[in-house]
Amino acid sequence: MSSRRSRISEEEINELISKLHSLLPESRRRSGASRASAAKLLKETCSYIKSLNREVNDLSDRLSDLMATMDTNSAQAEIIRELLRS
Repeated sequence: MSSRRSRISEEEINELISKLHSLLPESRRRSGASRASAAKLLKETCSYIKSLNREVNDLSDRLSDLMATMDTNSAQAEIIRELLRS
């Protein structure tokens, strides 16, 4: 069974790297260098995604703690449920 893989041109790779770079927050971008290497950019992106994941987990834990101490029939609980449905 042979599978055909479409090749991505160097120009497409450069465009994707540029788009990825633009998605990183300013604090994660390397200043001074007009363009970071693809490997460094990928490492920075992985690091940023891991930090976002930690933040999501922390916020989820905090929300769970808040919901555990709240009356489930309260107006605040209903607001939180509506926000989570959005």
